[in-house]
Amino acid sequence: MTVKMATSNGGSGEKPLLESDDGYVSDLLSYSLDRLNKEPELLKSDSERIQRQLQEVAVKHYRAFITTAECIKTVHGQVQSVNQHLHSLLEGLPVLQAGCKEFSAGAEQIAAKRLVNRQMLSQHGALLDLLEVPQLIDTCVRNGNYDEALDLEAFMGKLCVLHQGVPAVHDLQAEVKAISQSMLQQLLVRLQSAIHLPECLRVIGYLRRMSVFSEREMRQNFLQCREAWFASVVEELDRDQSYDFLKRLTDCHRMHLFDVVMQYRAIFADDTSSADATSDGGLVYSWAMHRVSAYLLEVESALDRIADGSALASVLDHCMYCGMSLGRVGLDFRGLLPSIFQKRIHAIVASALSRALEVLERSLHHHRCSPPYSLMDHPPVAVFTNGVLAALNELRHCAPAALQQTLAAALHDTLLQGASMLLRYHVTHTLQDSEAALFLSMVRTFAEVAAPFLATCFGRVYGGDSMVHLPSALEPLRELLLLRASNLEEETTADPAKEETKDETSQVAVNGHGTKPSTEATTKALLPENAASKPTPSTSPPAASPANELPIDEIPVEEHDLDRDQSESTALQ
Repeated sequence: MTVKMATSNGGSGEKPLLESDDGYVSDLLSYSLDRLNKEPELLKSDSERIQRQLQEVAVKHYRAFITTAECIKTVHGQVQSVNQHLHSLLEGLPVLQAGCKEFSAGAEQIAAKRLVNRQMLSQHGALLDLLEVPQLIDTCVRNGNYDEALDLEAFMGKLCVLHQGVPAVHDLQAEVKAISQSMLQQLLVRLQSAIHLPECLRVIGYLRRMSVFSEREMRQNFLQCREAWFASVVEELDRDQSYDFLKRLTDCHRMHLFDVVMQYRAIFADDTSSADATSDGGLVYSWAMHRVSAYLLEVESALDRIADGSALASVLDHCMYCGMSLGRVGLDFRGLLPSIFQKRIHAIVASALSRALEVLERSLHHHRCSPPYSLMDHPPVAVFTNGVLAALNELRHCAPAALQQTLAAALHDTLLQGASMLLRYHVTHTLQDSEAALFLSMVRTFAEVAAPFLATCFGRVYGGDSMVHLPSALEPLRELLLLRASNLEEETTADPAKEETKDETSQVAVNGHGTKPSTEATTKALLPENAASKPTPSTSPPAASPANELPIDEIPVEEHDLDRDQSESTALQ
């Protein structure tokens, strides 16, 4: 319900009834008609009364109204200013909103980092242990604690698999791999040192745990490392003394080569000697054959510097024992030794025979036939005989049956050359009658005593008959021997009393007592007593007869200065 009321400026309008007017409306409804008719007048009178009161109040409180108007004016201006600021605020709100969003995002990141830092702080001990793993592995490797180092490496590998997206874990894994390479080098270096089977088993176990080599590569690396160590051991041997060097070299191969093969068999128990290309069973035997070949080359090279027969025989025995010992692992190389030693034995004997010929030639060049010396009749023949006996003494220590014919031919050539030298001396020198008689006596001694004696001694070295054909070796002296025989017959016919002189002239001082022993007697005097027996020659290449255990005695010829001998001979004449 609405009530129309006149405004002060004469306008009209409708205003909704206030709740406070409900009571007045209720009163109007309870009035009578008369009362309602009087109500406008009453209201007018009230209005006039209120108007008068209002005027009185306005007059009475005009200062307040003025102050209020000024205040309203001021408030209006301030409201305008506030309105402008509100517009500015509304314009800056998008920027503020963007800044708040940016701050919110940064705050979220900071909060996330803070959460990570809190988690890191809570796991500080575990993280510190992880970061120290590479350093700990390095310490274990330096101290030789390979088991602990491999355990830590396996732990890091598992951790890397579980946390593949964590960069720090990959960095730690890279450091661990670098240290593992250092550990691998240390293990390989240990294989290149003098270690025994238990240590080899441990090292190979570590290498297998590292899983860096396949099974074939593992075997190859093992043999390569042992080869490097073996070569270093051989290089450290003193090569100044060939005999001692060969003894130590043989002992080294006998012990170390056997040990390496046994280590390989124990570590790689499934190894076989199959020739199949897919099998690595031939690795150890290929390496062993390489070492044996290198050993034989070293032996052959060092034998060239050994000129003593007894030392050669000792080295041969040592090598044979080494071959027999290595035969337990299938490396018996004794069948390869005869050719090497036969070559050296032949060279030693040939060299000694050549020296004997050189001595004979020098002696003949400086010798002048003169009255007999106190200890010998014919020094050149005696010195030549001693030279050949020296060669046979070298041979008796180690007399290979395979060289019997070769050495017999060498002795035959030596006797032939000696006979040729005597013939050449007779042709190139002009001798007086007395000198010619003594020279022919020397030729007869060479042909009838020295040559048969040397041939017999050679036969005793091999425990059988001599294979030297003396008639062909003494062929150059045939005419001289016939001349000597005719001279003796003429002397015997002219003066039988000179028979005794003939016998004395033909004597050869082989025993230092001025008597002429027969060839058989001379052989018995210069050979051991048990040389008369003839044992059956052995079929093995280095075998020698029991008669060779004692040396052949040489003719006791005193060493003389050749110039002094010549002057003494001139004085005696």
